[in-house]
Amino acid sequence: NTVMSNFAIVQQPHLLRIGFPDTLATPRQAFDELQAGVRMGRLPDLDWGWLTVWTLEDPEAARYEQLRGRLNAGEAACLAMAGARGCRVLTDDRDAREVARHLRIPLSGTLGVLARLVDINHLDVDHANQLLRSMMAEGYRSPVTSLQDLI
Repeated sequence: NTVMSNFAIVQQPHLLRIGFPDTLATPRQAFDELQAGVRMGRLPDLDWGWLTVWTLEDPEAARYEQLRGRLNAGEAACLAMAGARGCRVLTDDRDAREVARHLRIPLSGTLGVLARLVDINHLDVDHANQLLRSMMAEGYRSPVTSLQDLI
């Protein structure tokens, strides 16, 4: 939900689809967290109809329950599904990233998505940095202030 929220805050959720056109999905738990942010007025109400929403399957449910002791529902579901389905996780949450590394689940985050959009020539670095600054102005705690530090 953290990465989706960052792109929602700048009203650019479609950039996630452009960066990952055939592989982007989210578990119901993470999508529900996003929608809760909309209901509380923290996030704008945007069209996410293009986003595939997955439901935990039986083999993933046990891992999900294990991860719930340390992570919130959305992050636990993402990691349980990614581990079982061989997917990458997009998250900025420190605890979720640590668990993903431990479980050897590939991961990226907001900065990785922005860098990918620059790499595929969808955004130039200046526009990507402008989005990053806007996200930071809304509370995103980025370890860098410019994508030039990464690319």
